[in-house]
Amino acid sequence: MIKVLETCYDPEIPVNIYQLGLIYSIDINDAHEVDIQMTLTSPMCPVAGSLPPDVENKVKTVEGVKDARVQVVWEPQWHPGMMSEVAKFELGFL
Repeated sequence: MIKVLETCYDPEIPVNIYQLGLIYSIDINDAHEVDIQMTLTSPMCPVAGSLPPDVENKVKTVEGVKDARVQVVWEPQWHPGMMSEVAKFELGFL
């Protein structure tokens, strides 16, 4: 699942959404349905309408996944401290 999420990018930031810390939770139930809670870097993010469906569609391609749902949440609010060490390095914060 994480490998698929690492193929999803906010086009304005050259780091994938997983390493950016935009994925808050991934839940997989017994029916092989995936529920993801994610956020965006800002409520005014220009890809707010396209990124969540893109994530949902890519997760649905994972073998064994029957369905996927992505919910965008705003709490907690995303901040750069949520990025992984890899993301911080790639963006020059380290």
